[in-house]
Amino acid sequence: MATPVTLPELGESVTEGTVTRWLKQIGDTVAVDEPLLEVSTDKVDTEIPSPVAGVLLEISAAEDETVEVGAVLATIGEEGESTGDAAPAEEAPAEEAPAEEAPAEEASAEEAPAEDSAAPSEEAPEEPAGEASTPEGDETTPAVAAEQDGGAPAGSDDAAPADDAPQGEATPVTLPELGESVTEGTVTRWLKQIGDEVAVDEPLLEVSTDKVDTEIPSPVAGTLLEISAAEDETVAVGGQLALIGAAGGAAPSKDSAPEAEAEQAPEPEAAPEPEQAPEPEPEPKQEQQQAPAEPKQAPQAEKPAPAAAEAPAAAPSAVKPDGRQYVTPIVRKLAEREGVSLDDVEGTGVGGRIRKQDILDAAAKARAAAEAPAAAPAAAASGPDVSGLAGTVKKANRIRQLTAIKTKESLQVAAQLTQVHEVDLTRVAALRQKHKAAFLDREGVKLTFLPFIAKATVEALKAHPNVNASYDEESKEITYHAAINLGIAVDTERGLLSIVVHDAGDLSLAGLAQRIDDLASRARSGDIKPNELSGGTFTITNIGSFGGLFDTPILVQPQAAMLATGAVVKKPVVVTDADGNESIAIRSMAYLPMTYDHRLVDGADTGRFLTTVKKRLEEGAFEAELS
Repeated sequence: MATPVTLPELGESVTEGTVTRWLKQIGDTVAVDEPLLEVSTDKVDTEIPSPVAGVLLEISAAEDETVEVGAVLATIGEEGESTGDAAPAEEAPAEEAPAEEAPAEEASAEEAPAEDSAAPSEEAPEEPAGEASTPEGDETTPAVAAEQDGGAPAGSDDAAPADDAPQGEATPVTLPELGESVTEGTVTRWLKQIGDEVAVDEPLLEVSTDKVDTEIPSPVAGTLLEISAAEDETVAVGGQLALIGAAGGAAPSKDSAPEAEAEQAPEPEAAPEPEQAPEPEPEPKQEQQQAPAEPKQAPQAEKPAPAAAEAPAAAPSAVKPDGRQYVTPIVRKLAEREGVSLDDVEGTGVGGRIRKQDILDAAAKARAAAEAPAAAPAAAASGPDVSGLAGTVKKANRIRQLTAIKTKESLQVAAQLTQVHEVDLTRVAALRQKHKAAFLDREGVKLTFLPFIAKATVEALKAHPNVNASYDEESKEITYHAAINLGIAVDTERGLLSIVVHDAGDLSLAGLAQRIDDLASRARSGDIKPNELSGGTFTITNIGSFGGLFDTPILVQPQAAMLATGAVVKKPVVVTDADGNESIAIRSMAYLPMTYDHRLVDGADTGRFLTTVKKRLEEGAFEAELS
């Protein structure tokens, strides 16, 4: 029996993913947990494994296609099994029963409106969508006849409404549920315009929410008759976005439905025609998608109907009718971050579509070209390209919008203030200098100041569990976490991410160094997993990497505190020896600012915590862990 492969949950706020690459093709044999494809989300790039062993029978989501969590990506079954064989066999008995009852059903005034999908031939002038193109006695196009016939007892009542817009009606396109807490979305861009032909599941528009950017597909095939929500308009979940109807129709076509229903009932002559439908039944969707196109030629020969009808059936083109290049939201965001013009990129995806790798390749070429003439600006090139921003106005990208929302919410929720201590890292600097070469050879990672600070912080959190805590304002309860899950802020091309070292209290200094390096590397390459970006109980942010002395970090909710590490600089300070004698010496000094939530941590608590960290670092007793 065939087994569907669906898009699993990839994080608390991830509701969709884009297929970036298929690692297996139809007919390939796969083992349990063998990677089938790669998927990209707004937080992580990951591989989707096969849930069972078997043969890849069908690929349901093409490369560069965006699918929702839970959607079918592929089908795995036994060799020689076909995903399409079982469906027609199961549908056939259901279709025979209505065929036998056709005379009774067509004689009923109640049944005719329910089955109404087209007007009779007398209504041809009012319904130019194509109802009159197939005469009642014409059996040369049974699929079209079955669709047009009000009785449709041969099964078209099941297939046509699901995949095609009803001939006399318009199908509303509504904003679907995009997450548990998402109640509305903002239309960011329409990909189709009024009058455009659309296929089933073809993207109509892009919508942005506070958690995700996504495309809304068409539920049926037909023509875009009406756009109900303009760009930048906010719509509630369930709100109408557009209307899809029969080709050549218009939004008012809804009004003609009652007339069609009223005149449909007394048409018993059409009863023999539905018997022709079972013959083409194995291919219902293809005929239904073409049905609106064929009738258009008779009453509206002046319109290039056939060409328009073929467009949705063909492979998706990278160039839309208005000449603009079509790309997925993920690719567009990446292009913005990399400063790459989509007009200068040649797509290698299906139909010439631009893929994520195309943007990365273009960005790499641009960086190489910029570094060739002058190496001096290389440091500035490490961040996003901002050279052309002066004098312009741009809409904030989604990451910036989310950063604005979350940081503002954090400041509004918690009573935050910052305390700063200065620490002498001279002994740590000497240890690092002494052991860094051997440490690199033995552990495979560089020995920086961060693992020393992380180790001292973890030990301090064990001694001060009130800082490794969270406060619930609704229940007025404080949770003192048993595990120490240490968050580390990492600057990546995608933006600022907070990796999480779970159970950091169980790791040695070398273990912390390896774990931080591994997570940071995978965060920058996009191979990080969702659970490695969540669940932190305390966070460290290294502001010293760009020479920052101290800062006032904003808390990651619901954590109680965040420690910043300033740049280590040499400067003259007053030191006191064992005998109490004071002198001025050059020492390696750094600031340790810590923001804390005053709702559950007091200034004295913060002072005690930072003093513990400071003493541990100034003692520099890490020799045993470095040998």
